[in-house]
Amino acid sequence: MTTKIERRIKIKYRVRNKISGTAERPRMSVFRSNKQIYVQVIDDLSGKTLVAASSLGMEAMPKKEQAAKVGELIAKKAQEAGITTVVFDRNGYLYHGRVKEVADAARNGGLKF
Repeated sequence: MTTKIERRIKIKYRVRNKISGTAERPRMSVFRSNKQIYVQVIDDLSGKTLVAASSLGMEAMPKKEQAAKVGELIAKKAQEAGITTVVFDRNGYLYHGRVKEVADAARNGGLKF
């Protein structure tokens, strides 16, 4: 029997075989821990992180609000860097809860998926 983490890693590899970020359309990867949420916009061809945002320092608000703020922040930083479209990588997590909040806030901030 596989653990929850092993299951997520199997899903993650299955998704990553299908999607890849380029310079024109980088990959927006979401990582969520129990306390924080982190988002990176990555160009996989050069192996570089173009833009990053996290919920560090936002502990005073609920986690879903933190996720929405991080989504808005990543959209703003990406547009400043000249990025308008991205490929969304949910990183093996269900598209639900905080991951969905980040995606919706980034879309409202102007990023296209």
